[in-house]
Amino acid sequence: MSQFNVLNRYLFTDAHARGELVQLSSSFNSIIKNHNYPVAVEKLLGELLSATCLLTATLKFEGDITVQLQGDGPVGYMSVSGNNNQQMRGIAKMKEETSADSLQTLIGKGTMIITIRPTVGEAYQGVVALDKDNLADCLAHYFEVSEQIPTKIWLFSDTEKQLTGGALVQLLPDGDGSVENKQKQISDFEHLCQLTNTIKAEELFSLEAEALLYRLYHQEAVNIFEPQAVSYVCGCSADKCLSAISQIEPSEIKAILAEQGKISMTCDYCVTTYDFDELSLQNFISDVRH
Repeated sequence: MSQFNVLNRYLFTDAHARGELVQLSSSFNSIIKNHNYPVAVEKLLGELLSATCLLTATLKFEGDITVQLQGDGPVGYMSVSGNNNQQMRGIAKMKEETSADSLQTLIGKGTMIITIRPTVGEAYQGVVALDKDNLADCLAHYFEVSEQIPTKIWLFSDTEKQLTGGALVQLLPDGDGSVENKQKQISDFEHLCQLTNTIKAEELFSLEAEALLYRLYHQEAVNIFEPQAVSYVCGCSADKCLSAISQIEPSEIKAILAEQGKISMTCDYCVTTYDFDELSLQNFISDVRH
């Protein structure tokens, strides 16, 4: 597991296709450890984390990405946010307790919203219905509809071991545009998908990337790029809390302090609580008008 919490990109040099493999352990654990999610919710959140890593690498941008699942099921909202440096955080919000164990029964009738905020340029948002059996198929449909690029995705989560991961194969259109060339590209893509379809969760969660890729593609010409580390970064801080408190009327701050003796703010993501007493908030209440 020494190579976990990494994303590996690779190129099939003879097949006009590319691939990605992500294997996550502590980054997944950091997202779920302070929440009492049901096992099925942890599993789906792990899949969404892996999917967001794969998406971030596939869409090739610098900036932030958020992938949200919203629906009318017991889990009304689930989200993973990250950036091109593969710094991730995630959360699920439940409307009620549930024994549901699938995408359709957890989220219900809903949508997946992919929001990209590049460092330079306009923000972009894509929406796709969650009308497939699993998250991987919904993502593949997103690429088919929005990007018009043949893409296949595999996602796995093991909540007992707190491991999650996934793989992606995507066609890279190339050549002269002839019917023969297009047919060969599709044939190559389908062949690689068949090979990748033999991937097993226990292999993904026990083999290092190079060993797993060799098992899958030992008869293919594969160029593996430098792996990219994936990390959990919540982003909360005392300074951000103080910035939010600064938007509250000074008189209201004084009233809360008088009643509770402090103002407490808890991060939804990591469940860290920040406490501020009257002394630490003096700058915000010194201008109260009498």
